[in-house]
Formats: sequence, structure tokens, C-alpha cells
Amino acid sequence: MAAERLSMRRVREILRYRFAEGLGHKAVSYRVGAAPSTVRETLRRAKVAGLSWPLDDTVTDAVLETLLYKAAGTKTGHRRVAEPDWAEVHRELKRKHVTLQILWDEYIERHPEGYRYSRFCDLYRGWAANLPVTMRQSHAAGEKLFVDYAGDTVSVVIDRRTGKTRAAHIFVAVMGASSLSFAEARWSETLADWLECHVHALEAFGGAPSLLVPDNAKVAVIKACLYDPQVNRSYADMAAYYGSSVLPARPRRPRDKAKVEAAVRIVERWLLGRLRHRIFYSLTEVNASIAALLADLNDRRVLRRVGCSRRQLFEQVDRPALKSLPAERYVYAEWRIRRAGLDYHVEIDRHYYSVPWRFAREQVEARITANTIELFRKGERIAVHRRSSGNGKHSTVPEHMPSAHRRFADWTIERIKREASALGSDAALLVEKILAERPHPEQGFRACLGIIRLAKGFGRERVDAACGRALEIGARTYGSVRSILDNRLDQAPSSRATSVKPIEHPNIRGPRYYH
Repeated sequence: MAAERLSMRRVREILRYRFAEGLGHKAVSYRVGAAPSTVRETLRRAKVAGLSWPLDDTVTDAVLETLLYKAAGTKTGHRRVAEPDWAEVHRELKRKHVTLQILWDEYIERHPEGYRYSRFCDLYRGWAANLPVTMRQSHAAGEKLFVDYAGDTVSVVIDRRTGKTRAAHIFVAVMGASSLSFAEARWSETLADWLECHVHALEAFGGAPSLLVPDNAKVAVIKACLYDPQVNRSYADMAAYYGSSVLPARPRRPRDKAKVEAAVRIVERWLLGRLRHRIFYSLTEVNASIAALLADLNDRRVLRRVGCSRRQLFEQVDRPALKSLPAERYVYAEWRIRRAGLDYHVEIDRHYYSVPWRFAREQVEARITANTIELFRKGERIAVHRRSSGNGKHSTVPEHMPSAHRRFADWTIERIKREASALGSDAALLVEKILAERPHPEQGFRACLGIIRLAKGFGRERVDAACGRALEIGARTYGSVRSILDNRLDQAPSSRATSVKPIEHPNIRGPRYYH
């Protein structure tokens, strides 16, 4: 069966894990949610294409796809190999000091044409997975950080006069090897709070693990799947920023998250049990009390069968293996899919941001932070803006605009004026004023086209009359014209004398505006 064709974002992850972090095929397949055969085939194609990590900035997603799937070699045929006795392998593994490497060496010595080591291990694990054997998990130093929310909440008084309370949710994170725990109270379990809690946890631990292991909550996983879970993109970006990856626990596999489930129970008993008689008046008070109790849990309580505290074990085992944190804290970003309009602007929260005019009507991805808007097309950033308030205005980069006489798709300023003139003199005048008021005429395309297309539903005469009414009250927007038509104000008699020439001034609206 042919290997799965992956998205270029997942291909980049495979290359990073393989060449930057030196992970094996199996480990890479777990992290990207693809079959080991797909990982091997992707790396083979990358080798044939002469790719190395990190990729050059010139290698966009389109270029990468071309290199991988047009420069790949021919398909090789199958060969017959000697099948190992997996039952014997399984029995030998129970002996002390015996490993799969030793057993493979013995196997390949007897059958030089046999399976390579990685395939040998994959086949054995597949065979052993069908055995009714429960295995105890072992966690490598600094490898996994388990995260979840506690099931119970803490009541916080938000109104001293009425005694009204609000529930605070408890986020829990625990290191796999040392069981060092972190907890923080938040008002909600939204994505922003979820990511900020992760940032605080990593800063408390002083480093980042290789893997973040959440439950299959909607805030973390868009689509839960045993083989190919879809992780929230903002969550994946946050993990990548700290050099980590997200590996969700498998659905209906409680042993995958036994560590954090145990930590949650400890938090609920150690923290919530001790706080049950306390009255809190702010989230700050709750977190201060949680920090004090966690210090006692992590630093002073000795773990049975280990003979040291969680903090001492963390310093000995986990901390040396953690990755260093970046100099700057991660900035929360949200991703949205948008389509650029005819005027090559993208609407985000009632504000319009430009992209190069050649991307008009194209679908783009928007990365939204508190201060910036970044726009991407097929993984390539095509525009960046400072974020503005939702005032319905435009943020336009002059370099994004077409030349004054270049055709904009099949519309031009001249065509818009011509179509408006066909509706009537008032419509033509209103369109002309809308275009003249914009710093760049193309910014008025949306409003003008909307007014012109109103003729399909209301007729030319009514639209022209509504434009005249809009000019009379100084409301030169598409929304005003539509409101006039919806409320049939265009058919109401005008209170102004027809012989009196209207005064055109942006600060004069007239008495009918306030009706």
C-alpha cells in the first residue's frame, strides 16, 4: 500500500524531529500522528530531493511539495525474509539484561537477508500488542509533562455585599519522572487560559519537556483519534515555540494519563481538602494559597520507596534533561481561516487588513495576537499589520495596491462609477463621494459594490431614491442605504423643498437623520 501523502506542515515536523532532535522513525510517527512507513517514505523522498534541516527560507510549502513528490525515486519491490519466532523473542526478553538489540543481532547473524532493526522492533511490538499483558509505564527524564484540569472547582466570593460566588478551575501539570507538580487557578478552561497555564508551568519548572501529554479535551484536541489526533493549531504552535510537541493521550486509554490522573487526585485531596473551609475574595488569594500548599507537597513531603522529595528527585532527574526556555515568553496567537475580498482586504473583528492585490479572492490563514495580524498563504507569510480596533476601517500597505490603471479582477473604478450611473444620478453621486473619501479608492469597493447589488433585490428606482436619502442625511455607507431600503424610508416624502439646493458638508446631516 502506498504511503500516506502528508501536509507540508507535518512534513516539516518530521524533518525537524528527525534531524534537529535525532528521533527514530517510531518516535517521530507517534508525534506527528502518521504511520512509521509514512515517516520512512517521507524521509526517503527528502533524501532523494537533497533536502537538509533547517530548510532554506526560499523553500515554501509549494516548493517543498514539488521537491518531495516529483523528485522521488521509483518504487522498490517486495522481498521474502525469514520470519522470527516472536513467541521465542518474547520469552527471551524476560531474561535479565536481554534487549531487542541483542535478539536482533542474533537473528540477523542467522538470516543476513532478514528484517532491519527498526522493522524487527515494529513487528515485535505489533505482535506483543495483542497479548493480554498490562505493563507498567516508565517515564524518561524530562520527556513528558502531563496536563489536565481538576474535576472540582474552588468557590471565590466576587461580591462581598451579596455573597455571590464564582467557580475557579484548577489547572494541574506534573512531570513524568519526578512527579513534581504545578497547579494554578483560572476563571475558565478556554484556549487562552489553557495556553497561559502551560507557559506559567514551564516557567515554574525552569525548562521545557520533549512532550506535552494532555487529555482529549476540546481545548487541546480538535478531533480525538487513536491513530491521527488533530491538535489545536495554537496549542501546537505554543509547544513548538518551546521546542516541545503535543502527544494527546489515546482515547479510552486511561493508563496513558495515569500520572496526571494521580496528580489530579493528589491536588484535589492535598489542596482542595485543605482549602474547603477558606473563603477567597480573588483569584490571587486562591493562587497564593495553592503555591504555599504545593511548596509543602513538592519540597517537604518525602516520596515513599524513593527516599527523597519531588523537588530533590526533579533536580536530580528531570531538570538536567529539560530544554532551556526562550528569552521571551510565548505570545498567545489565534488562527483563523479568511478569504480576501475583491478589494484585496481581509476582515478580522470588523477591521480590514490588506494583502498583495494578486491574492484577491484567495483563502488565507490569519495569525492573530494582541498586537499583530499576520496573514499566510500556503504557509508563506504575505502580510503583517499592527492590530487595530473593530471600527470598520482599513489598514492598507501601499505596496499591496495595484497601479492606478491596472484592472482589479474584472472590476475597475471606472466600471463601478458606470454601474452606479446606470442606477441614477443620486447613486452615482453617492458612489463618487464614497470613493473620494477613502485614502485609497479601492477601499471603497466593498461599499460601492454592495450598493450596486442592492438593485437586484429592490430595483434601480428604489436604490437611487435611497442613495438620495442617504446623501440628504450625510450617511454615506452601504449599511445606511440598506437600512433606508429595509425601512422603506426611500418611499416617504422628503421634508426638504425641491427648489432648495442641498448643502453638501460632512458635518451637516439634517433633521431627518434623527428620525
